[in-house]
Amino acid sequence: MKYVDLHVHSLVTDGSMRPEELAAHAAERGLAAFALTDHDNIAGDAAAWQAAERLGLGFLPGMELSVQFRGRKLHIVCLGFAADSPEFLKLYRKVRAGKEAKIPEIIAYIAAKGIPIREEDVEAFAYGPLDRYAIMRYLVSLHLYDHAQPLWDNYLDPAVKALGLASAVEAEEALPLIHAAGGVTSLAHFHKRIGLKGLTRAEQERAVCDLQALGLDGMEAWYPNYSEEDRAFAAHLIGKYHLLPTAGTDYHGANRPEIALGSGLAAENAISYDIFGGVAARVRRVLLPACDA
Repeated sequence: MKYVDLHVHSLVTDGSMRPEELAAHAAERGLAAFALTDHDNIAGDAAAWQAAERLGLGFLPGMELSVQFRGRKLHIVCLGFAADSPEFLKLYRKVRAGKEAKIPEIIAYIAAKGIPIREEDVEAFAYGPLDRYAIMRYLVSLHLYDHAQPLWDNYLDPAVKALGLASAVEAEEALPLIHAAGGVTSLAHFHKRIGLKGLTRAEQERAVCDLQALGLDGMEAWYPNYSEEDRAFAAHLIGKYHLLPTAGTDYHGANRPEIALGSGLAAENAISYDIFGGVAARVRRVLLPACDA
């Protein structure tokens, strides 16, 4: 059986591997295909695509997009869009403007917390223009924690909130633009705080139904720390509303070391190739594995 992973991060944002290294790691892990879904950034997609092609792997260009929906922040896994389309570029320019805003002010905020950080320190960790993830990578290099998440909880997120940068593009605007660019959209980790955590199951269902009306195509049928109830509920919604199932480990490499590419927390949870095939049948941009070409 062939396996895949459709929720993966590189060091372009908060993963630890370069995009081409992820392709090599996917091959080492025996995966047939993967998608690169960095946060609000597609800078690594071309390198990952080229490396996947050399290795005979399937690949979907992607992005994990932050959106606002009724006062909540959600993550939407966007897959297979044409990154050079006018519709996508309209959305992407707006998203990147937010992620690259007030970087000196964010650095100053963190420095005031007692962290040794200067703009010139962060520049060495940039992957393209300076953004919040360059700051995160610099903070990772200080070895303050053994995971990256506390850096967001204790420094970056408070700075972003204090500086009025916490808002994201609205789902109503973003989802149709991804569709117009030939991609599909899937709700990531619905059970998390960046998701629908805190709502009743009935309220979660209503939110998913309303998101579908705005252009949501699917949701993650599997995620590493879904409970059995979460998994059953996701399956119920996918079946009831004819949603496209996606799945991925949210792999971050050394920044989330307990998660393995393609299987998450346990080898028996390897993600079936059928998930990749279902998405590939509906998108504009996809590299099929060499044996399927």
